[in-house]
Amino acid sequence: VATLTFDDFPKSAWSQGGPILERHQVRGTYYAAGGFCGRTMDGITYYDEADLRELLAAGHEIGCHGYGHQPTPCLATAALAEDARRNDMFLRPFIGRAVSYAFPFGAVSCRTKRFYAPRFASLRGVHPGVNKGTVDLAQLSTISLEARIFSQAKVDAAIAKVKSGGWLVFHTHDVDASPTPYGTTPEALDWTLARVKAARRIHRMEDVL
Repeated sequence: VATLTFDDFPKSAWSQGGPILERHQVRGTYYAAGGFCGRTMDGITYYDEADLRELLAAGHEIGCHGYGHQPTPCLATAALAEDARRNDMFLRPFIGRAVSYAFPFGAVSCRTKRFYAPRFASLRGVHPGVNKGTVDLAQLSTISLEARIFSQAKVDAAIAKVKSGGWLVFHTHDVDASPTPYGTTPEALDWTLARVKAARRIHRMEDVL
């Protein structure tokens, strides 16, 4: 099983990333921070409400990424509850209730894991690795597609690890020919999806043989 996720939801993750996912006939998870909707910050344009409706109509998932996009260990428990309430209210007109959550900046503590775990089916961090064997659903591991650390060799190694079973989660942010250090290029995204599809075909042939 492989999952493709986009954090913060820069608009390009949908405008440029969406057509690539459609070409490969896959669906992704877009982790939306409610406070980013309709805004441009530090030169990055984020999603708007029309984007949310479009991607939902196309069968993609909207996940929760906090409303204020703050590192959760820095917030008191009462502040965590208020942030969760605000993002829940923001997403409710679109999806009712989000079932997955990604920690902003990947910042996690035991306290914040205990806070969010009862509220979502899964929580995702940024700890590198694949989810195999005993899996922590309150801090799923992931393989980064971010330009600053992207490696085809690491992607292939991760795919190989889950061929016999497991859950491979990829994450990135924007999708652009000149991405931020935390985003990816259309070529890298396309290559990654092609490698996953090729591995699935091989795995199915092995099952038949």
